[in-house]
Amino acid sequence: MLQMAPETMRELAHHVADLLIERSVRLPGERAWEGDFKDALADRLDEDPPEAGRPAREVIDRAARDVLSNTLRLDHPRSFGFVPTCPTWPGVLADFIASGFNVNAATWLVASGPSQLESVVIGWFRRWFGLPDGAGGLMTSGGSAAALHGLVAAREAAGNPERAVAYMSDQSHSAQVRAARIVGIAPDRIRVLPTDTSGRLDPGAVTAAMAADRAAGCTPLVVCANAGTPTRGAVDPLPALADICAAERVWLHVDAAYGGFAILTPRGAAALEGIDRADSINVDPHKWLFQPYEAGAILVRDAGTLERAFAIQHDVLQDSVWGARHANLADQGIQLSRSFRALKVWMSIQTFGMAAFRAAIENGLDLAARAAEHAGRCRTLELVSASLGIVCFRVNPGGLNEYALARLNRKVLAHVFWGEQAFLSSTMVNGRFVLRLCILNHNTTWDDVRETLDTVERSAREVDEGGWRKPQEPGAG
Repeated sequence: MLQMAPETMRELAHHVADLLIERSVRLPGERAWEGDFKDALADRLDEDPPEAGRPAREVIDRAARDVLSNTLRLDHPRSFGFVPTCPTWPGVLADFIASGFNVNAATWLVASGPSQLESVVIGWFRRWFGLPDGAGGLMTSGGSAAALHGLVAAREAAGNPERAVAYMSDQSHSAQVRAARIVGIAPDRIRVLPTDTSGRLDPGAVTAAMAADRAAGCTPLVVCANAGTPTRGAVDPLPALADICAAERVWLHVDAAYGGFAILTPRGAAALEGIDRADSINVDPHKWLFQPYEAGAILVRDAGTLERAFAIQHDVLQDSVWGARHANLADQGIQLSRSFRALKVWMSIQTFGMAAFRAAIENGLDLAARAAEHAGRCRTLELVSASLGIVCFRVNPGGLNEYALARLNRKVLAHVFWGEQAFLSSTMVNGRFVLRLCILNHNTTWDDVRETLDTVERSAREVDEGGWRKPQEPGAG
């Protein structure tokens, strides 16, 4: 009833492969973003499920045309908004293969080969970040899930104390706040501390906050440090924070979802000095390791902290217990049913080698440095900050107050968003509205970056001359 003949399966697989390859070839000449308003998409897609099936090729083509075309093309060489990525083709094929083999990477009995390979990949990560032999971890859906695992491990290692407190900066990703709430830390005991003008957490502020909390009868549990903030790529003073956590017997969790894999380069390793002293680290291979979504990972200094938190025996799984030498990854995290995420990392690295990955990361760092230099010497652009591949800047022709500058830059962003080939996003830096380039794509060239900056300047002129108006959703005033 739900099967296809081998020739049909082969024909459809070839068609999908051709579709994806043609998309990759066309991508540089297309816009980085396409989307539509809800009413238009509802008209195309809202319908009851069909009682009788339709030809599979028609279904595939409709999905490509009406659904998948309306997205931010994160792998476009001029996609610089939020945190883009450009997955390797072996990584894409790995997800296809893992789905076809119908792998559930939950227990050794169910998936011994995938379990061992995940251990290999986690071992690579562990060594890259300088964690000791007793460290471990597992692949997750992304940084949010990984952060949650890290904070669960912190709570369990501390004996699940009452009135626990978490410390983080005002630049920390919302995933860290969410993880703290989920593990039971009350919102009024999540200390969001101010950062300096470089976006870095002040160790003195952490020490003072801990002292005040201890005096009030609370228990400092975890410091969530940043290794590449999503706003501007800032790295907190990791050695100093590690000293504080060691002295106070507090867990140090490092959010390296964005910047972590920069450690594979000399510049990145220097920027991330001290990360090897963390108790837990969350990273995202679907960012600067160029993998398809979803791919995150949690690393912990003591692998046992995860198992002590998550391992719960269940009668229906009793056949999966083989002994201490056979790790059941489901005993180390929140998922029992788990996709085989490690395969894409392994296949990509086996295919290209580490030298190619280092070069790809260096490319992003180089292009960001050139973009910062370009913005710094441009008469109408103002460089605000640059770190770990993220460049924050704004249009500033001079003579405008902060309100007018913010209004101008919002208009410029909308102009680029709706009318240009490139895509960038915005953020706030030291209370100022700024434009933001995140340069991560291994296919991006200097021409892509330079022409995007030129586009911003041109858009500013067109906005100033009143020759452009943002499209409005039907019915909007």
